[in-house]
Amino acid sequence: MAPPNGVNGAHDDADDIDYSDIEAKYKVGYDEGFDNILVIGGVPVVDKSKLEKLLAKISKEFGRKGAPLKPEDMFMPWDDNTGKSKGFIFATFKNAEDAAYAMAAMNGYPFDAKHTFHINRFSDVERYANLDETWVEPEPETYKPKEHLRAWLGDLQGRDQYATYRGDEVEVHWHGKPSQCEIAHQRNVSDIGLYVLLRRSIITSQGWTDLYVSWSPLGTYFASLHRQGVRLWGGPSWEAQHRFAHPFVKLIDFSPNENYLVTWSHDPIHVPEGAQQGPQYFSPEDEGSNIAVWDLKTGNLLRTFPSAMPENEDGVKRQMQWPALKWSADDQFVGRVTPGQHISVYELPSMRLHDKKSIKIEGVIDFEWCPHGDKDREEAEKAEKTGKKPKENLLAYWTPEVANQPARVTVINFPSRSILRQKNLFNVSECKLYWQSQGDFLCVKVDRHTKTKKSIFCNLEIFRVREKDFPVEVVELKDAVTDFSWEPKGERFAIISSSDPNLGNPGPGANIKTDVSFYQLVRGKGDFKLLRTSSNRTSNTIRWSPKGRHVVLGTVGSTSKSELEFWDLDFNIDEKREGAKEEWGAGIQHLGTADHYALTDAEWDPSGRYLATSASAWRHTIENGYAIWDFRGQELEKHILDRFKQFLWRPRPRTLLTKDQQRQIRRNLKEYSRQFDEEDAVEESNISAELIAHRKRLVDEWNAWRVKVKEEVAEERRKRGKKEPKAKDSQEEEKEEIEVWVDEVIEQIEEEIVE
Repeated sequence: MAPPNGVNGAHDDADDIDYSDIEAKYKVGYDEGFDNILVIGGVPVVDKSKLEKLLAKISKEFGRKGAPLKPEDMFMPWDDNTGKSKGFIFATFKNAEDAAYAMAAMNGYPFDAKHTFHINRFSDVERYANLDETWVEPEPETYKPKEHLRAWLGDLQGRDQYATYRGDEVEVHWHGKPSQCEIAHQRNVSDIGLYVLLRRSIITSQGWTDLYVSWSPLGTYFASLHRQGVRLWGGPSWEAQHRFAHPFVKLIDFSPNENYLVTWSHDPIHVPEGAQQGPQYFSPEDEGSNIAVWDLKTGNLLRTFPSAMPENEDGVKRQMQWPALKWSADDQFVGRVTPGQHISVYELPSMRLHDKKSIKIEGVIDFEWCPHGDKDREEAEKAEKTGKKPKENLLAYWTPEVANQPARVTVINFPSRSILRQKNLFNVSECKLYWQSQGDFLCVKVDRHTKTKKSIFCNLEIFRVREKDFPVEVVELKDAVTDFSWEPKGERFAIISSSDPNLGNPGPGANIKTDVSFYQLVRGKGDFKLLRTSSNRTSNTIRWSPKGRHVVLGTVGSTSKSELEFWDLDFNIDEKREGAKEEWGAGIQHLGTADHYALTDAEWDPSGRYLATSASAWRHTIENGYAIWDFRGQELEKHILDRFKQFLWRPRPRTLLTKDQQRQIRRNLKEYSRQFDEEDAVEESNISAELIAHRKRLVDEWNAWRVKVKEEVAEERRKRGKKEPKAKDSQEEEKEEIEVWVDEVIEQIEEEIVE
C-alpha cells in the first residue's frame, strides 16, 4: 500500500533544514588554553597510602572558601625514586574565572602549622620561564589620602560624642558647652540616603539602621544592623568602611582591640543557588550555622559555628548566652564553651582549634578571660622589645557538683593549660565570675540554697591574682546578691543584696527592698572590709564612673520608682593631709539624689564627669527620651522624645600618655583649672550679654507694638468721625500717680526691767 500523499516529501524537507544558527547559539565552549589549571605548591609530601585523605582535606579547605575543587580534578606528581609526592599538585577548574577566584582566595592560605599554599597559574610557567630579570623601576602610584578613623579625638575642646536613635533617625552629637554647639558641616550621601548635619554639632542619618546601632570598644567604628547584614561607619565624613553580609543578623560583638567581629542570627545560614561566592561571603560549608566570625581589616569571613542551646535538667532549653564567643584581652584567642563537656579555644586569625583539641572539663558551665591591666601591657611591650616570650593569658572556669565531686573554680594559664589555682565549693546552686578591670582580682559570686531550699544566700570568693599562690578571701553574706561591680582600676567593689521574700517573683509595680554595701581591700592584711551599708533602698543597678571614685545607684526598670543616688567614695581626698588618719569609710559622701521617670538605662561618659539616663521605647512608651547629669547629680539637659530608643556614649581608646606625663598633669591641675575657670567666666558673661540683648529686643518690640496700636486706634476714631482727645486730656491720661510712704520716729523710750 502506498504511503499517504506528502509523507515522503515532509521527510525529505526535514533533512534539508539548516540548523547552523541554533547550533551556534547553544554550542558548548571548551577551554582550549590552560587558564583553568593551577599549580598549588606548599602541599605536604606523602606516600600513596595517604593520598586519598590528603586530597579530600585539600578539597574541603577550598570548598570552605567558596572555591569548589573535587579530588578527581587534582593530579599529584610522584618521585619514582622515593615513592613520595613532590609537594605540589595540578588542579583543574571548570573555567578560568573559577581558577582566578580560587587563586585569589587560597594563595598564602595556611593549610596546617607547617604548610602554606603558594598558587600559580599553569600558563604562567612557560610565560616566566624566559623572563627578563632586568629590573625596571615601577611608576609611582598617585597617593590617595584616607580619612583618619580617630580624627574626632583631635577636637580642640576635648569634647565627647554620643549617639541617639529615635524613630528612624540616628544622630551623633558633640557633648560640650552651649557656645561649642554650632552648625559646622552639611553633606548629602545619595547611595544610602545618609546626610550629615552638624547642628549643635550633630550628625544625623535617616535610614541608617533597621535594628539598632553600636560603637566598637575603642570608638573607631559605628556599627548599624540591617536585614542584609552589618555596616561599619567612621571618619570625619562618616563614610561606610566595611560591610558584612549576614542576613537577618540580630546580635554583634567586637573583639577588645577591634580586630574581629562576631555576628549572630536566629535564622540558620542558607546559601541559595547562584549566590555570590568569595572570602567575604558564606559558602555551602556554612549552611545551618548561626554565628560568624569576621576579620575587620579585610572583611573576610573566618569561620562559622552553630549556636547550640543547652538544656536544663527538665529538658527545657536555656536562653543563649551572649557573647557566645569570648575573646582574650590581646585578641590572640577566642573561646566558646560546650556546657557540660569542654571549652574550645581557637587561634586568630586562622581560627584553627588550638593544639587541635579542646579543653575537656566534665560539667563545665562557664568561663572568663582575665583582662589585661596597665602592668600587663607594659610587660608585653618590654617583652616585644627584648624578644622575650610574653606573659600568658589567664582563664577561669567553674564546674558544678557532679556525683561525689564538689563544685570547683579553676584558674589556668593559656596556651600552656597549666593549672594555677583551684578552689572547691560545696552546696552550690550557681556561680558567676567577675574579673577586676586590671586583672588584679577575681570574684566568684557563689549562690547557695538554704536548708529549706526556699531562699538563697551568697558568698564572695575573691582571688588575689597578683600574689603568690593566688590566696582567696571569703566574704560571707546572709542575703542574695542581685548585683556586683568592681571599681574600675580600684580595690573596692559594691554589691546590692536583698532578703525580700518577693525577690525573683515581684508583682506588677512592686519594688524590692535592697541593701547597698561598699567594700575595700585592707592593704597589708589582704582581706576586704566593709566600708558602709545603706539599708532599705530600692536600688537595683550599680554604675561606676570609668575613672573610679564616683558611683551611681539607680532603680532601673520600675514604673513606680526611678531614683538615682550619686556617691563619692573619696570625698575628703583633697583635704586629707599626709600622715593624717581617718575613720574607716569616712570618705564616703552622698552627693545628691535625682529622678528620671521610667528609667531604663544609665551610662557614664568616658571622662567620668557626666551620666546619661534614658527611657527607651523598646521597654515602654512612657515619657521616652534622655537626660544628662553631672557627677554631683545636677541635671544639665533633658529631652522628652517620642519613639526614642537608644543612647550610647562614644568610647575612647586608652591614653597614649605615660604615667609620668599623667602625674605631671595632676600636679599642674590647679594651673589648668584657672584657665578653665576663665573660659567659663567668659562664656557666662557672653550668655549674660545675650540674655540682656534678648530682653532689650523684647522691650523694643513691645514699645513698637504699642505705638502701632495707638496709631491704629487714632485712625479708627477718625473714620468714625470722633474727635481725637485733646493734648491736655492725653497728658492727664499719661499722668501716673506714685504714693510714697515714709516712716518717721517721733519718740523712742528705753525701759529697764528689774527682777
